[in-house]
Amino acid sequence: MFIDEVKLEVHAGDGGDGCTAFRREKYIPMGGPFGGNGGRGSNIIFKVDEGLHTLLDLRYKKIIKGKKGQNGMGKNCDGKNSEDVVIRVPQGTVVKDLDTSLIIADLKEKNQQEIVAYGGRGGRGNTAFKTQNNTCPNFSENGEPGDVKRLMVELKMLADVGLVGFPSVGKSTIISKVSKAKPKIAAYHFTTLTPNLGVVRAQDGRSFVMADLPGLIEGASSGEGLGDRFLKHIERTKVIAHVIDMSGYEERNPIEDYITINKELESFSDKLLKKPMIVIANKMDIPGADLNLVEFKKKIPGVKVFEVSALNEEGLSEVLIELANLVDSVKDEPLYEDDQFEGHVLYKFKKEEPYTIVRDNDAWVIQGRELEKLFRMTKFTDEGIRRFTKKLRGMGIDEKLEELGASDGDIVRIFDFEFEWKK
Repeated sequence: MFIDEVKLEVHAGDGGDGCTAFRREKYIPMGGPFGGNGGRGSNIIFKVDEGLHTLLDLRYKKIIKGKKGQNGMGKNCDGKNSEDVVIRVPQGTVVKDLDTSLIIADLKEKNQQEIVAYGGRGGRGNTAFKTQNNTCPNFSENGEPGDVKRLMVELKMLADVGLVGFPSVGKSTIISKVSKAKPKIAAYHFTTLTPNLGVVRAQDGRSFVMADLPGLIEGASSGEGLGDRFLKHIERTKVIAHVIDMSGYEERNPIEDYITINKELESFSDKLLKKPMIVIANKMDIPGADLNLVEFKKKIPGVKVFEVSALNEEGLSEVLIELANLVDSVKDEPLYEDDQFEGHVLYKFKKEEPYTIVRDNDAWVIQGRELEKLFRMTKFTDEGIRRFTKKLRGMGIDEKLEELGASDGDIVRIFDFEFEWKK
């Protein structure tokens, strides 16, 4: 089964908790803090596996979870880092964050791997908080929460040449004649339900990868037929080979077919029409095809047209030589611009506020990613609470509450934790 699009959640592992411990040994008075740090949680990693050609393995994995890092221990022993979770995907896989619409990873190289969700760092043990003013701290941190992301995982096949055209124009026949690919071929529309890849070798020994893509129809870019599912596979191709039934056997006009398919390509992405393109005039063995070809060349000038009969294997060698030349002349270009990647756009946006304060009935509700991280990493012992309130004050929350009109005794809520505010 060919699956090229999957939605899933990834939960990287939380960091291990830091340890609060003290050194108590004979002949060592006032041994001091002795708690180790927690280990790092599991990263979620996507890695290219050249043996895979579909995302079927991910179809039923709605949630992928990493493991928590080991907690810190006494005697200053740090917890172990958790082993990363490695998910194998086909070459050409694109990972997008559904919440931000940014690209996390474009896995197009052999053996490439990318971290799509980072595990949390381990919490610090009480030894790490020892200072001149506090030589025996009685608190430690919980582990940092791991990343939680909703992802769209898409497979955009890696092919040098993409065969496009209406159903039943002969795309599958062509790829079956020039490669070892064995697509299903029959005399009805949409015989091809999944893209087929084949390695093609020209007469001069040069080789390239060709993709036979399911037939397009008018409206494919907006969801008609199968085109909206497979147009994305054309994005990576270097060259587009437009296959046309020049005989008009199904009472279609070859000129209108060419114009319609180009409109669908442009509607999906204006970059597609900028790719080198040739026209393969197929079924030239059928009477009347030669007359249609003359008219086609008059109406569509400036495009290289190659006459072939895929069924009889006539004219295919010239097509392969031309395609090999075009593939060699086209440089690899990135599929996405830098500003579409998660790691390249953060500086363009105003820095996210560490917290927000809103009034909710009888309470002031404080929220924010940075605040949530601080809250979850705090162990609410007496000393931990003092440190937490000091951090809140340092973030300017007291000043903001006063500015918003908070009074002594007002309820302040942070997640499930409520307390009375005092100036």
